Amino acid sequence: MTLNRPSIWHLLWQMIRYAQSLYWTDTILWLFIAGLPALPGLAIREFFNTLTNKSSFTLSPWAWIALLLAIGVARIVAIFTGRITKTQHRFTMSALIRRNLLAKLFNRPGAEPLTTSGKQNFPLSPGEVISFFREDATQIEDTVVGTNEILGEGIFALGSLLLLFSVNATITLFVFLPLVLIAALIHRVADRIKRYRRASRQATQQVTGLVGEMFTAVQAIQVAGAEQTVLAHFRRLCDRRQQMMVQDQLLTAILESSFENLVSLGTGAILLFAAQSMRSTVGTLTVGDFALFVYYLSYVTYFLSFLGGFLALTKQSEVSFERMEGLIECDAPALVAHHPLYLPTIAGRNPQLPTTHPTQPHQNRAFAEQDDRLQELTALNLTYHYPGTNQGITDVSLQIQRGSFTVITGQVGAGKSTLLRVLMGLLPLQVGELYWNGQAIAYPTQFFAPPRSAYTPQVPQLFSHTLRENILLGLAKNDTELKQAIALATFDQDLAAMPDGLDTLIGSKGMRLSGGQLQRAAAARMFLRQPELLVFDDLSSALDVETEQTLWSRLFDLGSSAHSWVPTCLVVSHRRAVLQRADRIILLNNGRVELEGKFEDLPSVYVR
Repeated sequence: MTLNRPSIWHLLWQMIRYAQSLYWTDTILWLFIAGLPALPGLAIREFFNTLTNKSSFTLSPWAWIALLLAIGVARIVAIFTGRITKTQHRFTMSALIRRNLLAKLFNRPGAEPLTTSGKQNFPLSPGEVISFFREDATQIEDTVVGTNEILGEGIFALGSLLLLFSVNATITLFVFLPLVLIAALIHRVADRIKRYRRASRQATQQVTGLVGEMFTAVQAIQVAGAEQTVLAHFRRLCDRRQQMMVQDQLLTAILESSFENLVSLGTGAILLFAAQSMRSTVGTLTVGDFALFVYYLSYVTYFLSFLGGFLALTKQSEVSFERMEGLIECDAPALVAHHPLYLPTIAGRNPQLPTTHPTQPHQNRAFAEQDDRLQELTALNLTYHYPGTNQGITDVSLQIQRGSFTVITGQVGAGKSTLLRVLMGLLPLQVGELYWNGQAIAYPTQFFAPPRSAYTPQVPQLFSHTLRENILLGLAKNDTELKQAIALATFDQDLAAMPDGLDTLIGSKGMRLSGGQLQRAAAARMFLRQPELLVFDDLSSALDVETEQTLWSRLFDLGSSAHSWVPTCLVVSHRRAVLQRADRIILLNNGRVELEGKFEDLPSVYVR
């Protein structure tokens, strides 16, 4: 999606409205900072007029000098005060962009890869996505904060122009000549500005992506002896980034230099006209008026140069918005939508924001109504094909009753994991319908989360924190409940062998745990939340037969006891013991349901 000029200004206005108390406070301070220089100009004119005996004031030159010093001190105080507000304003703007970008990423189907926008959607690594949160968010922050500086400088420049116009209208009209030239230059090179900025951002994105991949694949690189090859590739990407960044920054520097030179040439022409006016017989300009022109023109022309740079900055910000739109596959207004932020301030918190946190959507809370508990889950004609291929699932239907144990099986590549991901909303549903107790599910991604369901993939994702934090993930549970979930996942003996117990640091992505321990830790995380539906994607891939049987036995015992939690299970497995205990088996072949029945209905080739 390509933004036009009205669109970028609309987006900036939405961000201004979000933090309007900070924005207008910052703007007022900047008006004060920008307006104070108007006073020295008047004092300088009267100072020189005093020296030539043409001043209407009776103050001595030393009094005018003292006044100039007092104005300078006041401006310094105003600048320091403004920096406090501007810092908070900057953090608020960038935090809003990053918060909305992250929220949109979380709302995407979790198993769908992140891709770039355009005719060819290239996949993005986590390292590449960092550049969106860093460079692009900072770019927009600079643009929003720059608007109040433009406003302050613009009001002062307008006031200066009116004052100069009252002194000599003819000469003042020449001030607008550089402005016309700057506007024409920006219009001429607008596309080039955006193209260079887009290329530099993409080059940075590739470098950060490779850095992330190198850190996560250090062992693989060492085992393959590919250190030099990887480093050579890294150097090539860095060299290309350097080239793109130099190109982008050079264009920016040329534009800024052009703006300043245009303004300087215009200033020189104005001063020549003013000098000629002073030498003329009419004598319309005094020495003080000429000093006033010299003083005010520097601020007016600075504003024109600053305005040119700001217009170039807005073009670069359009690129940032376009990149983020392509990442989240959403319109830009979603990036500036108003949501609470919890940023500390000098007083302790931002007064414009609510004092209470919103209710967390995935808390393990009791169901409000008995009807919300799972009685029947129905999927009709589920279809999903991976982009550019015929691989996936086609017209898959299934029905799961409360407390049942359903197993999905089939050959490698039959579509078992894809079916679970589509069902859980981790892949977008292209065709088909989902019903929970007869009620249609509009947004599976948000719906299938605790306490309704929980999912463990073949390779669970853990964080580089303690085992306790990885299982809880913010859930408020005591150690007794935590240890019960761990025992249910048959992870209790492994935990007993760990010197630090639940406080054991598991390393990046759980690298200190074996594959089986990773799966059981993820299973404990599921059990702790006691969801209605448990979804396992092939626990047998990392567990031995005995451990897996123990886990299922403990889980089945819940249904036969007086326990208040009666889970419903949907499982991918090839194990004979699991298939024999299944209430229903769904056999997939090439993404379609080939058979649905009991263990005795299965061909022997599918039983291990």
